[in-house]
Amino acid sequence: MYKKRNMLDGLAKGFTYLGALTATFFLGIILYFIMANGLGRFNLALLTSDYHAQYFNGRPLRFEACETCERPDDLSDDILYAPQYGLGLSDTRDRGGNTVIQVTYMHPDSPLHNLVNTNNLNQPVTIAIDTVITRISYTDHPTSLTRRGAASMISDLESGATIYEVSFSTVGGGIRGSLITTLILIGLTLAMVMPLGIATAIYLCELAPINRVTSTLRSLIETLTGVPSIIYGLLGISVFVPLTIRLNLTRGPSLIAGAMTLTVILLPVVIRTTEEALKTIPKDYRLASLALGANTTQTVGKVVLPNAIPGIMTAVFLAIGRIIGESAALIFVLGTAVKDQVRIQENSTSLAVHIWSMMTDEPANIELSSTIALLILIVVLILNIGVKLTVHQLKRKTG
Repeated sequence: MYKKRNMLDGLAKGFTYLGALTATFFLGIILYFIMANGLGRFNLALLTSDYHAQYFNGRPLRFEACETCERPDDLSDDILYAPQYGLGLSDTRDRGGNTVIQVTYMHPDSPLHNLVNTNNLNQPVTIAIDTVITRISYTDHPTSLTRRGAASMISDLESGATIYEVSFSTVGGGIRGSLITTLILIGLTLAMVMPLGIATAIYLCELAPINRVTSTLRSLIETLTGVPSIIYGLLGISVFVPLTIRLNLTRGPSLIAGAMTLTVILLPVVIRTTEEALKTIPKDYRLASLALGANTTQTVGKVVLPNAIPGIMTAVFLAIGRIIGESAALIFVLGTAVKDQVRIQENSTSLAVHIWSMMTDEPANIELSSTIALLILIVVLILNIGVKLTVHQLKRKTG
């Protein structure tokens, strides 16, 4: 009898440990994959630069070969250098994983510092470090193209050919627009879902009578928690987008409609989490407040709610994490067009939708997608730590 029970207990513990180890193993594989592919591209420039590159066409008003543009002694051997133009180039990959020719050095006396816009000769344009050279055309030589590589372009420059026009662009591939979109969605959604969710939880937990209607309402809220996100996306595109257009708030899919959709998604989570936080407050607190002459509203507002703030902060954290990671519903409501200029009356992509957009490219941009995933994990980790510290401080103050 005891041996059989011990054996069953050992088996249960074994399955428990096995399940925990399996989950940890797969989580470790995911983290390793994200770190291995995304950490190398994670930098401040990625977070602050635009996704779409800006293209320029410039030509020299006059050209005189640079006689003082000898190759510097400290210039890396990996940089290919054309002394006639004082220009150093390198083959590299942009944030989209495409092979490009990048300017890695410009001599101070280089004649390419003095270019004018081909379409407006009164407007100067500048080739800066890290600029991507897409094409160089000459008056007396075949055009140099990116696909031939930096070595071929340098060889053309050293042949003595006279430059007619240089086509170049910024690097592009940044996620500034998607990052701003995500922050706006967080702000708009929390502004809508938290008052509605907290008010509903207070009604269900403190004011609503215990009857069949209340029980049915709770069951419906729990059911909504398991509805697939794509169904909410259909709700957003068929209800909230037309509604915002009808109210003259927008002209089509917008961040406002996206925030409304996220509000419906998160409302059951916020209601249930807040309701559980309210239930943890001892009943004696309520009875003591009522015994001192406070009414129900005063008791909820000044006794129950302040003591439930740690649990409500948990609801906020869960909501923010869901907003950052949501993609299926937002693909319907916001689309997948990555934008650099973000307005709440227009559509744009969040970080999660940006990952989806990159992974549907041909070929899939795994490196940039992993970098964005790494950013999401870092943000969620910071939020988690911040919420725990805030809850700890609140508990210390409230005793």
